[in-house]
Amino acid sequence: MSPVMDETLDEPPTSAVFLDNCHFSQVIFNNVEKFYIPGGDITCYYTLTQHITPRRKDWVGIFRVGWKTTREYYTFMWAPFPSDLSGDSIVQQQIQFRAYYLPKDDEYYQFCYVDEQGVVRGASVPFQFRAETEDDILVVTTQGEVEEIEQQNKDLLKENKELKESCLCLQKQNLGLQEELRLAQEKMKELEGEVCFLQTGNLELRRAQELQAGEMSSAQMNLASIREQNIKLGKENQELQKGLESLRSSCEKLELEGNFLKEENKRLTEQNDCRERELQQFKEHNQEVSSEKEQLESRLKATLDHMDQLQSQVLNQEKEMENLVRMDHDKTEQLEHMKEENRRLRITLTEQHQNHDLAKELEEKNHLFQILQRKKDEIEEKNLSLRQENNELLMRLSESPDYSAWVAVPSAQVPTRSPESSDLLFGNPYNKSLETYGVNVPSVKKCPLCHEVFSDDIGPRQYEEHVRSHILDCPFCDETFQDKQVYDDHVYCHSLE
Repeated sequence: MSPVMDETLDEPPTSAVFLDNCHFSQVIFNNVEKFYIPGGDITCYYTLTQHITPRRKDWVGIFRVGWKTTREYYTFMWAPFPSDLSGDSIVQQQIQFRAYYLPKDDEYYQFCYVDEQGVVRGASVPFQFRAETEDDILVVTTQGEVEEIEQQNKDLLKENKELKESCLCLQKQNLGLQEELRLAQEKMKELEGEVCFLQTGNLELRRAQELQAGEMSSAQMNLASIREQNIKLGKENQELQKGLESLRSSCEKLELEGNFLKEENKRLTEQNDCRERELQQFKEHNQEVSSEKEQLESRLKATLDHMDQLQSQVLNQEKEMENLVRMDHDKTEQLEHMKEENRRLRITLTEQHQNHDLAKELEEKNHLFQILQRKKDEIEEKNLSLRQENNELLMRLSESPDYSAWVAVPSAQVPTRSPESSDLLFGNPYNKSLETYGVNVPSVKKCPLCHEVFSDDIGPRQYEEHVRSHILDCPFCDETFQDKQVYDDHVYCHSLE
């Protein structure tokens, strides 16, 4: 037997399991008295059936009748673990509660066996802690009554002998009845557990009945106040009926106005439907315009890119033209210098006709002059071809509406003929080519993306299709790309989303 343990030192395992989840027939309590004398220890006897497997944390507690959960125990003792435990055997156990931990009032209590999970496995019949009272009786007898009592004792002795004989027979019958009694006791113990459960339920029903009685009295008071309110409402109802008649007349007028408003609402609804259809058509037209605008913007973007390329080409051509003009000017000065020397040589040649060396030198100068003359002619032909290409490019740019607002071709003036050139012997051969003229953009069709050069006879539609073939459109958004690697990285970012 385990010693008594204070509740504050070691708490038993409990739970919020209610009565309908308990099994009272697995542990049966035996020899439970109706009254236990206060101030003394009590011994609790119980039987463990084959339907329960005891654990070391099982405990036996004393509960006040009417408890709802296993947390409402008054005191407890740890249940001793059986030393000899087999699967189908019935084990008799006992446990002693010290008087110090027992209740001191005269309420009804009962023993309960609780397992280590806090579930009740058995409960005893209710009992009280109070002394059983006995009434003392004072008997006064006379001599005659004593003789009668002696005679009655003799008769009783005879009857006792007869009863002993019959007792032997009854003992034999008792053996058979004892077996039946044992079975009946087991059923009785089960019924006692059920009776205990019913008693606790009866207490709950009594409490609920008291609550209902209080609610009934409050309901009667509310009924009286409701009756008074009904009388007041009856008077108010008469006044409301008078007002209702006046409201009916006004309601008829409102119905006429309502019919008129319904017809007006129907007409406005039809108009609204027509406007919604027109709005839907306008939205569709707006979407078409938006798509055309996006296409034009993409074309404008490609055109602007092409324009940037052309501007860079124009700048390059301008630089080349400046270089050619500078070279032409240098050649002209050199040619004038040669002509001046040739004139001087001719003068000296007339004076020194006999000098053969001077004649040879003059021939060489003439040969050099012819070479420079041919170079000048070639440069002049190149200038003429460049001027024609510039004029054609200006005409094409002026015809394009996309370029007219953005591009203004700069013109460069070439210095005119100097008056000193009139002193040349053969005159200035660049007299016509050095008139004021504009340096224009050459007619060159070159792809801004792959830098492929096209001939002049290619149409603008074919050129535009070629440029758009390089532009990559994202299938997930409105972005466009020219670099294939950047386009692949952009599409991969969409796939990660």
